[in-house]
Amino acid sequence: MSEISRVLKTFVAYLKRPDLYPELGRKIIKNTVNRGNATKGKEKTNQWAASLALSQDEAIQKLFSITPNSVASIFPDVMKFSQNRQDTCPIKMGGPGALELIYYACEFTNAKAMVETGVAYGWSSLAALLSLEKRGGMLYSSDMPYLGQDGDQYVGYVVPENLKKFWKLFRFADKESLPKIFGEAKNYDVVHYDSDKAYNGMMWAYQQLYANLRKGGVFISDDINDNSAFQDFCTQNDITPTVVAYEDKYIGLFIK
Repeated sequence: MSEISRVLKTFVAYLKRPDLYPELGRKIIKNTVNRGNATKGKEKTNQWAASLALSQDEAIQKLFSITPNSVASIFPDVMKFSQNRQDTCPIKMGGPGALELIYYACEFTNAKAMVETGVAYGWSSLAALLSLEKRGGMLYSSDMPYLGQDGDQYVGYVVPENLKKFWKLFRFADKESLPKIFGEAKNYDVVHYDSDKAYNGMMWAYQQLYANLRKGGVFISDDINDNSAFQDFCTQNDITPTVVAYEDKYIGLFIK
């Protein structure tokens, strides 16, 4: 499918969903008037992140005082099932990320409530649910429908059925999903951001997530190298974060 065909298909799909019109308006503005906003401050943040970066294991040991094992070694059968689901899925989305950061953040906080933005195949959701289900906790996820590739039914595809009773998925943009999610619980033990990667979108969501994260909870953001939103947010709130180098990107996290 050409880029023009994909854009047209996505636009038509939006028109069929009046509940998504607010996000359509925001996307039009982001991709026209605010095109430069996505990468604001990227160069300075990449230099900053590189100077602080630890490995995933080092970060877990530093923040949580836990010597980690891989999620795959703890739950081999689940991970084999989930990998097979990804391999046979007709729609291609993002693969597994830093699963141990999410799993051990939930273990460290004895999490009973977590919120995440961005789901795709559901690898981060799976890592969280493997911890949350031990305590009967709940994961609340915000994820936009995959309008351009008929992928709606494959969101969360790697999550086994037995874990889905601990999961509520809100199928809207963050600005619509997060207010609904924050009505579900008084506060959250872990928050994980992995959705809109534009500077303004990240800053807005960070403020909402931080306000609803309990003291002692863990804040995690993927792709902090895309712009300076995470660095600026931490500076504005006098937060000293930990930065993880993972594959070709940086992840930011801190304990509130």
